[in-house]
Amino acid sequence: MSRSMRESAKQGFWNGATAPLGYCIVEAEKRGSKIKKKLAVDPVEAELVRLIFTLYAYGIDGAPPLGVKDTTKWLNAKGYRTRKGAAFGVGQIHNILTNRTYALGICRYGVRNGRTQELNDPESVIEIPVPTIVALPLFEAVQAKLTRNNPKVTAPRVVNGPILLTGLAVCATCGSWMTRTGTKRGNRSYSYYTCAGCHQKGPSVCKGRHIPLAKLDDLILTNVKDQLLAPERLEDILCKLVERRTSRQTEVAERRCALEAQRDKAKDKLARLYRAIEDGVVELDADLKDRIQTIKQERDLAETAIERIADTAASRTEITPARLAAFSDLMRDKLETGDIHARKAYLRAVISRIEVGDENIRIIGEKSSLEKAVSTTLTGKIPVSGLVRKWCTRSDSNARPSDS
Repeated sequence: MSRSMRESAKQGFWNGATAPLGYCIVEAEKRGSKIKKKLAVDPVEAELVRLIFTLYAYGIDGAPPLGVKDTTKWLNAKGYRTRKGAAFGVGQIHNILTNRTYALGICRYGVRNGRTQELNDPESVIEIPVPTIVALPLFEAVQAKLTRNNPKVTAPRVVNGPILLTGLAVCATCGSWMTRTGTKRGNRSYSYYTCAGCHQKGPSVCKGRHIPLAKLDDLILTNVKDQLLAPERLEDILCKLVERRTSRQTEVAERRCALEAQRDKAKDKLARLYRAIEDGVVELDADLKDRIQTIKQERDLAETAIERIADTAASRTEITPARLAAFSDLMRDKLETGDIHARKAYLRAVISRIEVGDENIRIIGEKSSLEKAVSTTLTGKIPVSGLVRKWCTRSDSNARPSDS
């Protein structure tokens, strides 16, 4: 039986396990009394899968991106449910976001031993081709965010610590993070950014470099304000962002046209069926009822998707020179007068990496991050992930020690 199932998987057939959300099992062919099946895209569930990825990566309706837990809460609050009608859980959403099948179009068969649940030899794993549901760039953006937000990769101190460039500054030679070190001379203390590779592993890994903490902070803040936020630089960025949005809008318009054609086609089919029933050409039997219901679902799905596109377009913030100027003023004010946490949040909204070398310091960011910051910052929703400490005020959570 095991050999037979492996051979079936090699031929691209599905062996009967529960299909991932977004897919349904359909009959592919018959071989005697045996029915061979494959995975096909379920239109309704596929839209839900795309929504989950979009919520986590970019957010919708002008709202910032959500975390895994907030995505779960959002779906449950809006009435979305699993295939079995239950509320979503954090683990389910995380599994969906990390499922490579959606973007790569490959289901892996035989990953674990059915009896022991131990991992099999990777060379024995069979890859079954299936249709894709999520665009590869969206999937990669989600994986990058999951990696950044992993506590094992990005420690909580990076977000909440008192050092401005923690988690941003790296050594240009070895790529290690620049960590804070210090020394004391008399009654004065001196703080530095130091290459962690050299500091922790020795000069055999990297020759290392040290730069006064206040000096590097001032260099970065000054250049961000003078270079990135300069009017001529912002005008150049505006042109590129408009080009990016125009390209996206063209793709969205094409998808909308396809959805409208699908909706109109479904309506036309329904109208012809209704006329045939009224004229007595066909009888309304069980099969015809099922067919009408299927066409109605196709029509409703297309209309829902069109409404979602329209709502997204209506809530999209137009990037104009005036808006960029307001964004520049707000960023300058926060970087000059904000507390350390606000300054870190606004820096991380537009900067992904700072490479510190002996002669040069490179400030690196992504246009997509800047576009997101320009679109959402003025609404008070800075698109940065953060870890908020909450104090439990209940007496049973913070019980005082007894006087005895």
